[in-house]
Formats: sequence, C-alpha cells, structure tokens
Amino acid sequence: MPSDPALACHDWPLPYIERLATRARGAIDLVVIHCTELPDLATAREYGERVLYDTGTGNSGHFYIDRDGSVHCFVPMEHIAHHVRGYNPRAIGIELVNLGRFPDWLDSRHQAMDEPYPEPQIRALLQLLNALASDLPDLHYIAGHEDLDRDQVPASNDPGILVARKRDPGPMFPWTQVLANTRLQRIG
Repeated sequence: MPSDPALACHDWPLPYIERLATRARGAIDLVVIHCTELPDLATAREYGERVLYDTGTGNSGHFYIDRDGSVHCFVPMEHIAHHVRGYNPRAIGIELVNLGRFPDWLDSRHQAMDEPYPEPQIRALLQLLNALASDLPDLHYIAGHEDLDRDQVPASNDPGILVARKRDPGPMFPWTQVLANTRLQRIG
C-alpha cells in the first residue's frame, strides 16, 4: 500500500494472495486503469474471489476505487495480480467501479459505455496515482486496459460481428484531467 498518510486505503486482501507470484517493487513501471464493468464494489469483490486458474488464483486488480472515492487494496503491490494479459509482472491494476458494458459485455448492440466517472472517484484515483509515483521510483507509465488489449472477438449475439474484448476504462474516462495531474506518461 502507498505510504501517503492522506490516502485512506482499506486493506481487503483476496483469500488467495499468498498463491500469487511476488516481485520486487523495482519491477513495477506501469499502472493500468480498468473499470470493473460491474454494478458495484460487492460484485467486483465476488468476481475477484473466483478461482479461475490451476494455481488457485483468479482475476483482479490491486486497487479498487468505488464511486464515492473509497480506495480498497485487494492485492499488495509486491504480488502479481491477473488484470491484463502480457503486462502483469510489471503493472499495477487499478479498477474503477463503473458499469461499462454490464451485463452484455460482448453483445454488439450494447457496446456503449455511458456511465461517467464521479469526481470523488477521479480525485481518489489522482491521489493514489501520485502516492504510487512517489513510492515507486521506477513507475513511469500509465495505460488503459483498452490500450494494451486490443483483441477483437466474436459478438455474443452474432459471431459474424467482431467487438473489442476490452474497452475499459472507456470513452467517459477523463484522460486529459488525469494526465495533467500526474507525472506518468500514457503508453499503448
């Protein structure tokens, strides 16, 4: 957890964190911004606890920020969370509670991501990003999940139509505001 005393971060470790691989803090150079694409923090927690791999672990981010700006740590930074294919060993995943395309993630008729990110959530994100940048000297980059996972997959309603596998954090995410208030550089 970042050492910024002004950042209220609630430790809520997933039950399988001891099964996740570990890494040196110096290996972390990237933050990946996600949205949960779920209705609320409780549902995101339920999804995070699901065991999906032979290792006894599942998919989750490190930090979850609810709409009210509360920050929850599901996975300590020294552990590698499963949140973005190909980048996990070097990345911290931050999940913002947001509906995204829920519940029809891959339906070609429901690809809009219309829920705005509330100001308290973005303020907490900026505070967390700046705390992470202070604590991790090798942290230089930021990306959206959509920047790093650009795969197209058959739509659930019509396999002849391809849709983006990942679109988060989506078009409502305030990249201009975030990039203006952190030293991290966007990649992707």
